[in-house]
Amino acid sequence: MPAIFLPRAMRMGAGALDELPAALSQLGLRASAILTDTFLAGSGALDRLVGVLAAAGIEARSYSEVIPDPTVASVDAAVAFVKEGSHDCVIGFGGGSSIDTAKAVAVLAARGGTMRALKSPHQENMPGLPIIAIPTTAGTGSEATRFTIITDETNDEKMLCAGLAYLPTLAIVDYELTLTKPLRLTADTGIDALTHAIEAYVSKHANPFSDSMAIAAMRSIWPNLRRVCEAPGDRAAREAMMVGSLQAGIAFSNASVALVHGMSRPIGAHFHVAHGLSNAMLLPAVTAWSAPAALTRYADCARAMGIAQDGEGEQAAVARLVEALRDVNRHLSVPTPKSYGIDKARWTELLPLMAEQALASGSPGNNPRVPDAETIQSLYRQAWA
Repeated sequence: MPAIFLPRAMRMGAGALDELPAALSQLGLRASAILTDTFLAGSGALDRLVGVLAAAGIEARSYSEVIPDPTVASVDAAVAFVKEGSHDCVIGFGGGSSIDTAKAVAVLAARGGTMRALKSPHQENMPGLPIIAIPTTAGTGSEATRFTIITDETNDEKMLCAGLAYLPTLAIVDYELTLTKPLRLTADTGIDALTHAIEAYVSKHANPFSDSMAIAAMRSIWPNLRRVCEAPGDRAAREAMMVGSLQAGIAFSNASVALVHGMSRPIGAHFHVAHGLSNAMLLPAVTAWSAPAALTRYADCARAMGIAQDGEGEQAAVARLVEALRDVNRHLSVPTPKSYGIDKARWTELLPLMAEQALASGSPGNNPRVPDAETIQSLYRQAWA
């Protein structure tokens, strides 16, 4: 029997950011700690957020030192900032890194402890500080998930931490915040959202609710993925991507991700490749390898994305899906690990450790076809070039 988990409240659409004070008031929250990055602090976006709160008489302190792929040390620094103030909630404002940092800080600032102690398979369900998630990218879906990923810099391991403690209390989903995002970020986060939807649908933990969200996400994302890259000011396409990203986040939070994510995290940890980009590097090869164990499910994905027709056979539909994933990578100039500039000798040397870390994450076990370490190394080699 599946258990379904969602944020307590979500406000969506153009200008939703302006509704933040009313949403906080509805929840009885008055003293926010905003966690964001230097880009948003320098672009004027953070000033706008602080201004919206100040106009409503809501106190807020802001911390703008969140880093990409947050580490234990970066989280600890943000925890120290929050504990210096008297805060009743934490706002993650930005991409997945800011929201993931806010999730970790909400737990540690309230109860202490270490991120390593919270690493999966541990489930952290006791709430910490309320988490407010305001995404500025259409990709991670972190505003609706009960997961956070923090890197242990001592061994370059991306630690998956799970539980209801990380599920945002409130999500503000305003697609206007994505209108100025650059091409590479738009493309990589878009493919990340698509990966969430596909993996949630083929996961062994899929259920009717997560299926409905995953299919809806694919229908929103696929027709608009290239469009938002070619015409970044297309508001309808941006909105569709933002909604699709949210739906995909809900889908995998209530099912799971699978092999692509399990293999992606070590690439990000060891080579500092952005999460969405490392997913994109792997998605075609992993889909081709996994599909024989779940032809019907992958064919459903192809039909939802409009790649295959309803009456088309499963084998043909899946073949179209794999080719479409390869084609969109070419079209959006997704680099391979080789063309990205990763050293081949270092890549090859780390394959056994990356395979071990991928398996340890638990995500490959959710895949319709479960690999061993040797198979994961082989898939890494395929993805290389």
